[in-house]
Amino acid sequence: MFGYLFRPLGVALLLLFSAPLALAAGTNDPWPGLVQDIFNNRPMSDGSDVIGIEMPARAEDAAIVPVTLRTRLSPEDSRQVVSITLVIDQNPAPMAAKFQLGPDARVSEISTRVRVNNYTDVHAVAELSDGKLYMAKTFVKASGGCSAPAAKNADEAKGRLGQMRYRQFAKAGEGPASGVREAQIMIGHPNNSGLQMDQVTHLYVPAYFINELRLWQDDSLVLTMEGGISISEDPNIRFTYVSNGAKRFRAEAKDTEGRVFQREWKVDDSGM
Repeated sequence: MFGYLFRPLGVALLLLFSAPLALAAGTNDPWPGLVQDIFNNRPMSDGSDVIGIEMPARAEDAAIVPVTLRTRLSPEDSRQVVSITLVIDQNPAPMAAKFQLGPDARVSEISTRVRVNNYTDVHAVAELSDGKLYMAKTFVKASGGCSAPAAKNADEAKGRLGQMRYRQFAKAGEGPASGVREAQIMIGHPNNSGLQMDQVTHLYVPAYFINELRLWQDDSLVLTMEGGISISEDPNIRFTYVSNGAKRFRAEAKDTEGRVFQREWKVDDSGM
């Protein structure tokens, strides 16, 4: 686990300070401090030819903002992307997620949905197999995503807790022989941010979220995600990878209360 993700107690303390931080957001650039806190001031290079990040310039719903991360290394490049860190600069807990990519899965695209609390830069930082960091960023206009009420009521959310779904898609422009596959994992979970208020009791709902996800094809790791409060309700991860011919796909998720959710599916390896 990485220390910069807020734990539930940390989120509670955060409520005391989030308002002044939001007021200061327009005048202070938090990125230099985040580079120090999250990346230990490691040098970063322009990542325009290494990593891409796509988000809407203005979010329709700040609680479910789509984000897509794409690797851009040329096939001739001997290096690999080993991890991608997603940072939403002005969020109360800026590190949204860190994805570790399986060494043999050649993951080239990851999409998910995030909460965005203020107008903000959003950074994607890729670490390559040579140990160097590369950064790309975009700007998103959104506000209030981390404190927006849950879409589902508590009973409905409890009934869906830990339910997992797997979907496989045809990858446009790729034939079955290429080995390229596109899949999606969906997990029923409230992913409470700790900043949402119960509309009946007017008390803040404690932070409670998926903080770890691991995906395998057979016993070969595809990717892992360490997540925080910025990942939207009912986490949804869509990704592109190269199949090794596996007949099973497995998922394991853990949340901040220590619950473990596991599921396995048979895989259609025809390329759909």
